[in-house]
Amino acid sequence: MTHRRESRKQEEKNMLLKITDGQALDERKLMDVYAESNLENTDFFCPEEPDKEAAVRMVESGFLDFLKNEFFKEPEAVCWVLEEDGVWVSALRICRIPEGPYYLEALETRPDRRRQGYGVGLLSEVLDAMKAEGPFRLCDCVGKKNAASLRAHEKCGFRRVADFAVCVDGSVNQKMYTLCWDDKPSV
Repeated sequence: MTHRRESRKQEEKNMLLKITDGQALDERKLMDVYAESNLENTDFFCPEEPDKEAAVRMVESGFLDFLKNEFFKEPEAVCWVLEEDGVWVSALRICRIPEGPYYLEALETRPDRRRQGYGVGLLSEVLDAMKAEGPFRLCDCVGKKNAASLRAHEKCGFRRVADFAVCVDGSVNQKMYTLCWDDKPSV
């Protein structure tokens, strides 16, 4: 299911999309947002495939399969998208960790729309939408070298809570920070 909400800035032609069902995804538009990551992921997921275009198609297929068959089955799973004039410009995913906070992942902006505030805009709009539903805590893990993402999170009120990340499988990643946004900031 997709819910549409106009951006709070009237002069913009942005729309916040809340997608809660994998069948509601516009697959091509979403893959355009994640084009750079999908290309980078070919070396990890398809190291034996010499044809990069074929490898990207394989990564995209696996990503979409994951979203439809795993992610959207998670508690309160949502894919949020910022759309401008019919183009999906930025996206992220959020799900609820059982007995814990919400977890944000895969905040990304189309390569041709970067450095224009779309990531911060999307994250800010999502936080506003979630605040309207009641109190919550939202955590994310961001690479220590990803300065743009770290700045975007900080601009939206996230704070660093750990100098490492604990992965879903329980392993620890020392190359990432754990960041959290909380409607009850500590003093």
